[in-house]
Amino acid sequence: MSSLPSRNPLAPVSLDGRPAAQGLYDPAFEHDACGVAFVADIAGRVTHATVEQGLTALRNLDHRGASGSEPDTGDGAGILTQVPDAFLRAVLAGQGLELPAPGCYAVGNAFLSQDDAEGVAARTTVDAIAAEEGLRTLAWRDLPVDPDGAGIGATARSVMPRFAQVVLVPAEGEELTPFALERRAYVTRKRAEHETGTYFASLSTRTLVYKGMLTTGQLQPFFPDLLDERFASALALVHSRFSTNTFPSWPLAHPYRYIAHNGEINTVRGNRNWMRGCPTV
Repeated sequence: MSSLPSRNPLAPVSLDGRPAAQGLYDPAFEHDACGVAFVADIAGRVTHATVEQGLTALRNLDHRGASGSEPDTGDGAGILTQVPDAFLRAVLAGQGLELPAPGCYAVGNAFLSQDDAEGVAARTTVDAIAAEEGLRTLAWRDLPVDPDGAGIGATARSVMPRFAQVVLVPAEGEELTPFALERRAYVTRKRAEHETGTYFASLSTRTLVYKGMLTTGQLQPFFPDLLDERFASALALVHSRFSTNTFPSWPLAHPYRYIAHNGEINTVRGNRNWMRGCPTV
């Protein structure tokens, strides 16, 4: 008759199937990580189907995201696309505004205070900063959101900002290359964030980011723009966040303005080792 192997009664019991530390393996090095996916049309065709494929990939990354005891408040989810020119052109035409050619305007989504007076003050200051940087505000658009339809949780609602979309163009009588306009939009965004506390998910001539303190399934219904067939792109980068050493928040959702990453870029030990030219151990 066989007997069970003896074990140290004080040794911790593994509940996830990981083996004990042995050789070069140490379970302390295992971490949960975010989920990231990228869809692109290699022929450069701009379609809503590519956006839908990106959102489908995002929903299938639900297991890579996180939520606490309140499952309808997520750690964050988002999508980066090319600027959806046809969509924006149609929406602004409804407001009596005409966009210049693609690449000749910058657009971005801003997170403003829910306080009406503070929101108006922030917009006014952003307009002034843009003017100082040789740009002109063509339009502010209240970005449509549907928190009820998306079913977002109480925690996410309690810190939810007001969302606005801004369109910037060169100052009257000035012509800028897309690259020069991109640089001025960058300076405007950085100044606005420092001087007004307004967070911009993006502000660019090339890309546009929709994101928030959401689960992967909440992103599309929360931002109705993403449901519009005119919202088209040749690429879609999506991200599902698993907070590890930072708490979730609306601004900390990914993707950021140029990247989405799947690990801890702010881990101090890893960064120091990379600077020293040492492997991260």
